[in-house]
Amino acid sequence: MVRFSVRTLGFPEIRRDDQLCRLPLRKGLALLVHLAAAQGPVARDVVATMFWPDSPEEVARARLRRLLHRLQATLGDDCLVIDRTTMRWSPAVALEVDSALFEAACDRGAFALACRLYTGDFLDGFTPGDCPQFDEWAFFRREALRGRAVQALERVVQDASAAGDHAAAVAHARRLVALDPLSEVYGRALISSLLLAGDRSAAERQLDALTLRLRDELGVAPESATLALLKHGATAEHERAPPTRYVGKGGIHLAYQTYGSGPLDILLLPGFVSHVERIWEEPRSRAFLAALAAMGRLILFDRRGVGLSDRVGFSPGVEATARDIETVLDAAGSRRIVLLGASEGGPACITFAAQHPDRVAGLILFASLAKGSATADYPHALQAGQYARWLQQLVAGWGGPAGIETFAPSLAADPQARAWWAGLLRAASSPGAIKGLLEALRDTDVRHLLGRVTAPTLVLHRRGDRAVLIEAGRHLASHIPQARFVALDGADHWVFAGDQAPVLTGIAAFLSDLPH
Repeated sequence: MVRFSVRTLGFPEIRRDDQLCRLPLRKGLALLVHLAAAQGPVARDVVATMFWPDSPEEVARARLRRLLHRLQATLGDDCLVIDRTTMRWSPAVALEVDSALFEAACDRGAFALACRLYTGDFLDGFTPGDCPQFDEWAFFRREALRGRAVQALERVVQDASAAGDHAAAVAHARRLVALDPLSEVYGRALISSLLLAGDRSAAERQLDALTLRLRDELGVAPESATLALLKHGATAEHERAPPTRYVGKGGIHLAYQTYGSGPLDILLLPGFVSHVERIWEEPRSRAFLAALAAMGRLILFDRRGVGLSDRVGFSPGVEATARDIETVLDAAGSRRIVLLGASEGGPACITFAAQHPDRVAGLILFASLAKGSATADYPHALQAGQYARWLQQLVAGWGGPAGIETFAPSLAADPQARAWWAGLLRAASSPGAIKGLLEALRDTDVRHLLGRVTAPTLVLHRRGDRAVLIEAGRHLASHIPQARFVALDGADHWVFAGDQAPVLTGIAAFLSDLPH
């Protein structure tokens, strides 16, 4: 059997039986990579439009025929299966694609192997030229793979540090810093690993370099905890965040934490993006979480596809997230729970409460909604066109503090908050992955479940919220049988931003009224 290997991580190349194939055209190389990533048939019309977008249809088809002929002459007639409407790599050849091997290693938790396989960004430095559709596809694929590489490196750094292999931790932390030079979290990980490895001078150089990057790019200074590493040694903590643990079910590993103790358990499910470790990095967020933990045992987790949980090859809906809630509660040994669903976390909490009334002692919904987009009978969300424009803006700004002016207007001018939010976004997901997730959330509709929620419910919503209008909160409260609605002053969509006191007071009063 003929064997082909396709290198996509870094500058692409094709090899047949370990011999480099010198392809005549860059578009030919791009086409073979695209077919390898598709792992199945691709329509000829789609390919013709992708590679010759400005040509008339007949001209584009003729150029595609000539390109396919040249590819078969170079690679051999047995490499591709082509018919009148589709094309694909032949099932008769042994096809090895490095990015597929990398993702398979991530899927099964072989993160050290995944880090070795990730030799560069997807199609790094390559473009076929004048093919904006291909370049856009490559961009989203690159960002998705980069996000998985960051996650794998984070896990390997954690494991190496725990095992006392500080040299390995340094090597992988350097790669994290290279992938995200503006992340103070990764900078701290590298400085700490260098100190533990006994190389203080290198740690000092890294701090100097990080200080310059933060000053020049973001206009901020390192946080006091970063500076404290060199003063107090690698054991200095940025915050006393709880350890992250993992639970696996159905091939998906979920990252979760428990913190505090008390007469009841409180599970917090935030909006569309989360990162159970980065959430502790922001002082206001940390203070809010600590206040919740003083009321009961706090349970946090990253839904599948984001944060430190496994990336998945699809966009999970509320049913999948509700199953994840059950998995995490079982792992944490929680029998009765108060669910706190913020923003897009609300529909999954509503779903779980309707499906498992015996496990839910109470439901709190903050700045949430029952349906992701507006229809004639639900005018409380963005129209489809508005949602598409908002999503386009969010994806275009990914890597920076995208959307902070809407999500947290009180923090929008705070350089540290902006840097934290940008870093959380980069660590939690990628533009392509979050686009798919938000498209799934756009289609969410749990209105049919509202009447089935039997648990006492508190609905909190700020009057000036621009991300989710207050009418969406009023709708929830009016359709959930035991719900009480509280309107709060302010415009921040994030639960911890702005004035926390009314939020925490309302939650504490609600919890005190629940039977224990």
